[in-house]
Amino acid sequence: MTTIGHLINGEMMNNDTRSQAVFNPATGEATKKVALASKQTVEQAIVAAEDAFPEWSKTPPLKRARVMFRFKELLEQNTDKICQLIGQEHGKISHDAAGELQRGIENVEYACGAPELLKGEHSKNVGPNIDCWSEFHPLGVVAGITPFNFPAMVPMWMFPLAIVCGNTFILKPSERDPSSTLFIAQLLKEAGLPDGVMNVVNGDKEAVDTLLNDKRVKAVSFVGSTPIAEYIYTTATANGKRCQALGGAKNHAIIMPDADMDNTANQLLGAAFGSAGERCMALSVAVAVGDEAADALIEKVTEGMKRLSIGEYSTASNDFGPVISAAHCDKVNGFIESAQQEGATIVVDGRNPVVDGFETGFFVGATLIDHVTQDMLSYQAEIFGPVLQVVRVKTMQEAMQLINDHEYGNGTCIFTRDGEAARYFTDNIEAGMVGINVPLPVPVASHSFGGWKRSLFGDLHAYGPDGVRFYTKRKSVTQRWPSSGIREGVSFAFL
Repeated sequence: MTTIGHLINGEMMNNDTRSQAVFNPATGEATKKVALASKQTVEQAIVAAEDAFPEWSKTPPLKRARVMFRFKELLEQNTDKICQLIGQEHGKISHDAAGELQRGIENVEYACGAPELLKGEHSKNVGPNIDCWSEFHPLGVVAGITPFNFPAMVPMWMFPLAIVCGNTFILKPSERDPSSTLFIAQLLKEAGLPDGVMNVVNGDKEAVDTLLNDKRVKAVSFVGSTPIAEYIYTTATANGKRCQALGGAKNHAIIMPDADMDNTANQLLGAAFGSAGERCMALSVAVAVGDEAADALIEKVTEGMKRLSIGEYSTASNDFGPVISAAHCDKVNGFIESAQQEGATIVVDGRNPVVDGFETGFFVGATLIDHVTQDMLSYQAEIFGPVLQVVRVKTMQEAMQLINDHEYGNGTCIFTRDGEAARYFTDNIEAGMVGINVPLPVPVASHSFGGWKRSLFGDLHAYGPDGVRFYTKRKSVTQRWPSSGIREGVSFAFL
């Protein structure tokens, strides 16, 4: 069985004694092993990144950007290979994997603008013969810790921008589906990136803790669950690092009585069940204003669910695939069971689906639950599976209060034809990303991604303008060149 190693200083290596299985979730079979980096292995990567930093940080931004242009071309040329690797280890259907990769490529395209992003600011004659300007300097060695659900896209939220800003990078991807991430890193080397600038270490908590505690690592970016995000942020900042840690979500959609129900139902089907619901932006709660709207929504969503196809990644006609592991399959089924026990109505039950030819896979079918209330465990928790819950309320204000009261504030949206309602919602809802008739309001690469409340720990969002700020430190320079022959007297005032 193949063992997946690490990319350190431009070379593939594996000197670790520990490893764990990597599964094909559609079959439930272990297909590979992944090495779990020891503290010593991670320290090798840190040394490689530290050694590469002086020369890379002095490389002109234009030359750094040229590497990214070549990297973008290689990603596009290898799309099929990358999507296959994602499908084999994550289970994501090929068209969904292609969409993930495209959103990652958009972040590479944004990073190609490094000369513009890093050109700084200048003010002439802020005082007599005094000029002032700001420069943006790289931090040094920075790290990214990324989740299983987007093995291509989420790492590309981080390392392209960090690298073009002049930093060197260590990526610790999910050990559950590492192959596509590692392959993408190898393409970056092929694009001409010097050895040591980009390193990949596969591993578990030992690798993570090494990165968090080593003083040579100046900043850490993380995407994952809220408990781990809080741990990452607390540990990293206690060690003097910058940290942006993106956590969990419970994304609500308000369904107003005037909404186009046919369009709303179609949008909810994709947003709730796409990628088997394993998205931090998955739309998992529909808050229907009024029983009439709720009944109409339930009817149309139920009808649409009959047409959904679940199965293996390479069949493009499938809508979504398995969840990542047997344990996660049991966890999602457990939330469905808890909702039923607490009094909710299971309208469509996706537990234990039969998928011909893949009977041992980790599948959960699309599930629709009505009459969910705020006190239920399944409402409070992030299920991270293909489960859509419906909460019934009487007014828009009640719906918004429900959202604002939740501990998570990642994304939300409203379906309505009423511009006044949409504007009021946008202005007063407490979430970091808001959609109007858009169920997955993920910002484009030239903006920034991040939630509010316990969906984000740190001051800056991911990628976009916030990403540039996160991966650089500002230096302000004030300069005076007095005119020839003029000598100024002593001044004791701060003027």
